Order: sequence, then structure tokens, then C-alpha cells
Amino acid sequence: MVSKLSAAITRYGMLSGGETVICAVSGGADSMALLWGMWLLKEKFHIRVEAAHFNHHLRGEESLRDEEFVRNFCDFHDIPLHVGQTHVVAGVKGLEAAARDARYSFLRSLDGIIATAHTADDNAETVLMHLIRGTGLRGLGAITPKGENLIRPMLDVTRQEVEAFLAENWIDHIEDSSNDSDAFLRNRIRHHIMPLLRQENPSIGQNLSAMAQRLRQEDEVVQDLADSVDPGSVSQLRELPPAIQRRALERLLKEAGMPEPNASHIAQAQALVQTEKPSAFSVFPGGVMLRRNYDRLEAARKPVVLETVELPLSGTVRLESVGLEVRCEPAENIVNTACEFTVCPVGKMVIRCRQTGDELRLTGGTKSLKKRFVDRKIPAGDRLAIPVIADDAGVLGVWGMGANLDRIQGDNPVTIYIQKIPPEGNL
Repeated sequence: MVSKLSAAITRYGMLSGGETVICAVSGGADSMALLWGMWLLKEKFHIRVEAAHFNHHLRGEESLRDEEFVRNFCDFHDIPLHVGQTHVVAGVKGLEAAARDARYSFLRSLDGIIATAHTADDNAETVLMHLIRGTGLRGLGAITPKGENLIRPMLDVTRQEVEAFLAENWIDHIEDSSNDSDAFLRNRIRHHIMPLLRQENPSIGQNLSAMAQRLRQEDEVVQDLADSVDPGSVSQLRELPPAIQRRALERLLKEAGMPEPNASHIAQAQALVQTEKPSAFSVFPGGVMLRRNYDRLEAARKPVVLETVELPLSGTVRLESVGLEVRCEPAENIVNTACEFTVCPVGKMVIRCRQTGDELRLTGGTKSLKKRFVDRKIPAGDRLAIPVIADDAGVLGVWGMGANLDRIQGDNPVTIYIQKIPPEGNL
């Protein structure tokens, strides 16, 4: 077993020498084999070996027994030990996930490289768990040998080899009674599925673990290709193989603020890439939004819809939601620019967002507002925040475009001034 540990450390470049390696030790067979194996290799790799035990307080006296066993072993062999504890409570993802999160939070708080005792059998069980729940190439890669400040040097070691190593070195261990329960999926796979598979192939654990490690290497190649892609280029995304496209969109969603996009979220983003609508957008959980801006796919804020506000014939209205101030004054001179224009309202005058059927005549003719927004390549997600000045007879003018030329003649002309709200503190 020690030779397999040494080979894995070398093959994956887990250590360079001079590090402190902290072995996560529960007291069970796998973790005791890891601790003793690393202890035997400390001179070869020029490392300092320590241990860490986390008490979840899930099994009463048995949890205290585990902690005492690890303490006594480390004291006897003069191995530095770190102990953490908490009373774990089941979270949204269940008790097992809550315990794992608490344990890893403690381990990552320690100053050193963390080593965990995941074996080939653990890796094989993880592959089957992911298959049962549904997975892709990354999930089939199962447990990674090396992560950020984390190593798993026993992924080529079987439980049979662990037991032989402990017996050969006269190393004792303890059994966790929860491992006998079928309450957890991993235990059901271990107790019922793996024995059936071993009847077909006694080496199924090693084979599945080796397969997982090969698939993880292939997954890294696919990820490298995806990382070289501009995830915002619609034309480039459309030309990619689906596997690369999905990875690129997953990265874009993560950059937009989604920690763990799932398959349905990525499919939602793919639909945005494939649509022929150049200004489409899609909203995801957590307020994340992706928006098509013609050939660009961009993370954006949730669309702002301008509320309808009545305008006085003389006075000022602030539109905080879009950061604009609208001032209305009886006209002294006729003006018509993109943000200042004179119109002749009929009845009540309001400022609002675009509505179906709105039309605006500018120099060159009359077009629907929708068509004018498209012509100006204004993203769909921004259109409902563009102020439209209207009255009982229709559109008077639009911010950024000017007055409706059909509405500049008449009685009681009013000049509309629209400007951005000055930053606080400015005079």
C-alpha cells in the first residue's frame, strides 16, 4: 500500500517537499491507514505529518469514543493532532452533506495540506452514486486526486489492501456504527450493489476508479478548450460542439453570479444562443440574467420597467428607478432634441414605458416604437426603462429620440426636459 501512496504522490505532483501534511483521521480503517502510511513516507518526501479529527457529535458516546481513540493513538506515536467539533444539524441538502461541509470547513482552517483517505472503492461508489442521480463527464470523473490545498493519495488503494496493511503493521482502528445503516445512498451501494458487481468482476472497484481518473483527465481537456472560448460571442458559441458550448455557458453563468448552474440552467442559456431574436433575455435563479445584444451574450441586471407617472404642465418629477429627472415648462421657444422637446398635449400627460401600438413620427416617416428600438439596436431588456411621454391621444415624444412630429403643433405647448439625476453632493 505504501508504494501505491508514494506512486500517487509522485504521479500527481501532490507534494514538493517541506510541507506540513495534515491527515483527516476519523479512526476508521481507511483514515488510520492513510495516517500511518504518510507517517512512514515523511522522510522520503521531506514532510511534516500531522492529524486532524472532527467530532460531529452525531452518535453520542460513540463520537466521544472515536475522538479519544484518535487522541490516544497520536499521543502514543507523538503525532501532532488538531481536533474540531460541532453539533451538526441537517441542512437543505441533508445530514450527510451538512456533516461534510462542517468537517471540510474545519480542515480548511488548518495551516497545511489536507490529506483525505478516499480509496478506490470510495471512488467506485461515487461513480455509481452520480450515475444513479444523473451526471455528465465531470460527475463520472468522481473524486479528484488533488484539489486546492487538498490531496487524496489513496485513490488507487482498495479496502482489501487497507485491511492487509493495517494487519501487517499492527495498527488498530474502530468501526463507525452508522456505516452499517442503509439510510444513506452510499451505504446501500456499498452493501448491496457493489457485492453483486464483484460477483461479475472482482476488480470492479479498481476498474471503476481507474475509469473515473481517465475520464477526469479527459474532462480537463474539454474544460481547457471551453476556457479558451469567448462565452459572450453568440456566433462563436453556435459553431462549437455541444460539449464545449455547455462548458462555456456554464462559465458565463458562474461569472454572472450563479455558483452551481445545473443542466436546466445551461439548456436555458443555450436556447438564448440559438434564438433568432437579437435582443432576447432570460432570467435565472438568484436574480441572474443573461441578455442577447445581437452577437453578444452578456450578464445583465433584471429588466427595469418604468412606472407610469402623471406629469404636470409645469413642474419636476424624479424617476428614481431609471435615474432620470423630468421637468415640464410652458414653452417660450420651440425646441426638438433627443432629450429636450416641445409638444402640445391633449388631456392628461404621463411618462411611461413603451406600449403595444405606440408609434413615433420622426424625420423620414412614422414607425412603431418597437421597430425604432430594433433599428437602434437597443437591447430588449432595456426597452421598458426608456421614458415615453404620452397623453390621451398617443405618443408625444421619446427620450433619446425627440418629439413626435405629429404632436408639435397645437395649443398650450409644453417643453419637456429630461436629464440624468445628478450625483449626490454635486451642485
